[in-house]
Amino acid sequence: MLSCLGIVKRFGDVVALDGATFEVQPGRILGFLGPNGAGKTTAMRCIFGLVRPDAGEVRWNGEPVTPEQRLRFGYMPEERGLYPKMTIREQLVYFARLSGLGRTEANEAADRWLTTFGLSDRASSKLEELSHGNQQRVQLAAALVHDPELAVLDEPFAGLDPIGMEALAETLHTLAASGVGIIFSSHQLDLVEDVCQDVVIIHQGRVVLTGDLDTLRARSEHRHLVVEVDGAPWAPDIPGVERIESRKGRPRYLARHDTGIDQILARAQQEGEVTRFAFEPPSLSDLFREAVAR
Repeated sequence: MLSCLGIVKRFGDVVALDGATFEVQPGRILGFLGPNGAGKTTAMRCIFGLVRPDAGEVRWNGEPVTPEQRLRFGYMPEERGLYPKMTIREQLVYFARLSGLGRTEANEAADRWLTTFGLSDRASSKLEELSHGNQQRVQLAAALVHDPELAVLDEPFAGLDPIGMEALAETLHTLAASGVGIIFSSHQLDLVEDVCQDVVIIHQGRVVLTGDLDTLRARSEHRHLVVEVDGAPWAPDIPGVERIESRKGRPRYLARHDTGIDQILARAQQEGEVTRFAFEPPSLSDLFREAVAR
């Protein structure tokens, strides 16, 4: 288990991390979320010793992380960290060797991950010859080629097409099922909601929400409300119900969890035939909005 405990990091007058504390459990996928500039990348760099915290510490299974243990971690930075003129396979073998694999193991691992990400036919291509999406796949393969115990991925889904996203999500679930702890950042909250079991939301360097996603949704003070009457959106004029946004021209509402469902339904039925009625825990987007607003 990875534990970040009270991490503080300042860059001059800017406080990038302000006592950030969170954990990544083995065999679970954690979504690391926050607005731009919230401190996500700085926290990830602290895990790898690329940034030294001013206070707090990073621990692995209860002990300070050593350089040898970091060889068992996989890191994918948001910025491209590969060699443009080196072939794909050469790069994967190189990074596998850097992480401690022998020559034979490194070659076998490189071929396996090239197959996993559908890049076998481009193994001898230079990185600069690939599309942005395929470069992203190579970056992911480089982070995972040594079969890490912990994978730290900064915006891994960026630049991938829907098929690539689906393949990566499946790969992450397979890794987690084998016991790998995974943390990844993303601004695609619907995607995070589908892939992750746990979330950490960070804002202005502070962790403002953390935990099991299903538990956080269930204990929220609000519920997501959608009502349609005669096939058209209906706006309930009831205390405790507020409009939050529209999606594809359809308004969305949040209602307090103790708002009377029967009252809302009865009011809607007075207006016509109720063709849609949903009263359910808030989405991750709603939780994110609440946490950051607080």
